[in-house]
Amino acid sequence: MRRRIVMSMLAGVILSASTFLGAGPASAAPPADAAQLAATPARSADQVAATPRDAPSETPAATAAEAPADAPADAPAGTAADTPAEFGTDWHDPLTAAPPVARPATKSCAVTVAEAQFRDFTPYRGAYTPPSGCGDRWSKVVLRLDGKVKGRQFDRLGYLHIGGVEIFRTSTPEPSPDGIEWSVEKDVTRYSDTFRRDGDVEMLIGNVVDDTYTGVLDVKVTLTFYAQGGAVKSAATPDRVLTLQDGTLTTPRNSERVVAEVYATGSGGGCEEYWYLTVPDPAPYSCKADKGPYREVQIKVDGQLAGIAEPFPTVWTGGWSNPFLWYVIPGPRAFDIKPIEYDLTPYAGLLNDGRPHRIDVSVVGVPAGQTGWSTPVNVLVWQDAKRAHVSGALTEVRAGDLTNSSTYTPGSEERLDTVGGHRLTTTGYVDTSHGRVWTTVRRTLANTSAHHWTDGENTDALKATWTDDESVTVDGRGPVGVRRTHRTYTMDGTTTLAADDRLRTVLTLGDRAAVDETRGGRRTTWSRLDDTYAGDATYTANVPRDQRHAVGTTSERYRLYGSDGCYDRVLVTAQGVLTRDRSDC
Repeated sequence: MRRRIVMSMLAGVILSASTFLGAGPASAAPPADAAQLAATPARSADQVAATPRDAPSETPAATAAEAPADAPADAPAGTAADTPAEFGTDWHDPLTAAPPVARPATKSCAVTVAEAQFRDFTPYRGAYTPPSGCGDRWSKVVLRLDGKVKGRQFDRLGYLHIGGVEIFRTSTPEPSPDGIEWSVEKDVTRYSDTFRRDGDVEMLIGNVVDDTYTGVLDVKVTLTFYAQGGAVKSAATPDRVLTLQDGTLTTPRNSERVVAEVYATGSGGGCEEYWYLTVPDPAPYSCKADKGPYREVQIKVDGQLAGIAEPFPTVWTGGWSNPFLWYVIPGPRAFDIKPIEYDLTPYAGLLNDGRPHRIDVSVVGVPAGQTGWSTPVNVLVWQDAKRAHVSGALTEVRAGDLTNSSTYTPGSEERLDTVGGHRLTTTGYVDTSHGRVWTTVRRTLANTSAHHWTDGENTDALKATWTDDESVTVDGRGPVGVRRTHRTYTMDGTTTLAADDRLRTVLTLGDRAAVDETRGGRRTTWSRLDDTYAGDATYTANVPRDQRHAVGTTSERYRLYGSDGCYDRVLVTAQGVLTRDRSDC
């Protein structure tokens, strides 16, 4: 059991991600981050090199011993003339195939909200002041992070708060010895209510810098505000952006729509960073959880179930035992961690009584007493400007039985098959200035996974699919409106450690969504997203960097099309060199 030797040696350094994300004092012990967990399935190559040769070289990864079948068909791994035979000391700066945030051709005003070098777990603190010269009703607000780092470093998790509201959560790339630069953009227009007031700024990308891990994270974050003008109108945004106070929420009494967003991340706290690979007893595997890998993020109002969701299986840039997969192209959402959204409008009538209501977020499947998930909550509220009090009632909460079953099959190749899922329907109404409005929210979750591994976990594979289907029906504002969203997340890969310590990971990740909106039975808008990552990388473990002889190809195809147009971009790399960057539609 080679892997377990290292895990027992280093288990003492593992701390919870909740400590990290709580932004505690600098004197607190630094918590584990996205690639720092020696007792989890996907440590970085630097960690492997630091372990004895008789210790486990790595921990698990994911499924498909051959090149993934759903890699972009029109994006074969090309070979540029300057592509090296193996990875060197430098490579292309990280980039993703996702589209840049569209910007209107109007006057803009930029505000720097944070500029810091992160060396430890001390948060950056500053002050935010709204821009002058662009009004206070904007057509678009765009966040941009620019970062640079050089040397050796793990991937790190970070957040940015303004006025107590979390507007951005991210992770970082792992650097080359010669240094890299990267950037991330995010449309943050929905937080316009927060941006209209002065507020405190807090940002943290927890880091450790010492004689071995030398990378200092140098980042700058700006907000650019685009004014309205001519045919460009101000964006329709929530009237209020609220945070919880001591775990409670008090909404304005005239709220007519309420949406909670939760930046849920499994990170740190041992194996919860790789929750999709955990197994129950008696399966002989290094990452344990009482009932296996099924996870579900639930939100409750006053103890009553109000929303369910599948968490996205984010893979950080040191993940799956093989950072050579992520040096140029990160996995989907790794740089821009999207919040889970819950439409709580059926609860609006209940929440509008002027009293604080308890809001709890929990993650199904996390072993009792175990940390490792962070779930900060923002609440977006739309108000009825013509009424001081909007009354209403919650009329139905119907939850199906939670399915969570894992079957262990022993053998020369151990196997765990998991099936999970849940259903929830909530209905309520509000009596607004424009009449009674009924809202029904239906959500159906499903997960299947097949995890198989050999003795010592030298071969470790996972094939998994998660679906999260949601419909929101609004009846009372003219023709009945329905918004249907079908989300599908996939993971398919295998990591193998050969007798000569050559470690190979082949992995495919998928992030897909289909959205349709209808009014009176006629489709008004629609969109389809398909973001597919595929990688295959091999290196020699347990040796210094210059002896790893790493090779690897990676690709990403990001397709988004629908009633608003289309976008299609393909990226391909080989040994850290970008060999294809093509946009088409």
